[in-house]
Amino acid sequence: MIHYILVKWSKEVGDKAALLVKVRALYAKAKDIPGVRGVTLKPNVTPRDNRYDLMIAIDMEKDALPTWDESALHKTWKAEYGHLVEKKAIFDSED
Repeated sequence: MIHYILVKWSKEVGDKAALLVKVRALYAKAKDIPGVRGVTLKPNVTPRDNRYDLMIAIDMEKDALPTWDESALHKTWKAEYGHLVEKKAIFDSED
């Protein structure tokens, strides 16, 4: 399945490009988690207030979602970046 995370950064995030570099570095380790096949990060290219800023698409086995949720990477994401997220949407689809 593909596990999508759509992120809208809070107003306190000034340099979204610099933040993207850090997020890419974090998610580069995702394939080390059992059941995760790969990750794609897509930043928004239309700078409008009603747009989300980042789409994270994690290609994983469907039964790997609990492992993902308990992974150190996911916990780091929430601890280090959660306070910078104004809102997010989560969506899962078949491959």
